[in-house]
Amino acid sequence: MAHEILELKRVHPTRGYSHCARAGNTLYIAGQVALDPDGHVVGRGDMEAQARQVFTNLRNIVEEAGGRLENIVKMTTLLTHFGDIEAYRTVRDTFFREPFPPNTLQVISSLANRDFLIEVEAIAVLD
Repeated sequence: MAHEILELKRVHPTRGYSHCARAGNTLYIAGQVALDPDGHVVGRGDMEAQARQVFTNLRNIVEEAGGRLENIVKMTTLLTHFGDIEAYRTVRDTFFREPFPPNTLQVISSLANRDFLIEVEAIAVLD
């Protein structure tokens, strides 16, 4: 099946990758980090601020494709500090309601930029 790379306006520009590919009614969303639409890091050292930006980016991508956060069927979350899990969950719970989409949570030593504390990738299926 052919896929389409979406051109998005409500998230930061990319270099060397795309934010989202659409194949049929399925969106494959690249890991989102705490960058605002102008490409500036949001919330250095602040997990809650970074998580809010990450989930805002996810929402913006899904909405631009014609969906809603409820269309997300799977996420993978990467955190750089074990102690940030509760802060991440607190913010996640303001964007999602139970039952939450399946999520793989990993704590790793670093992301692509040392300022990033969280990255979330997702798969969404549009109605």
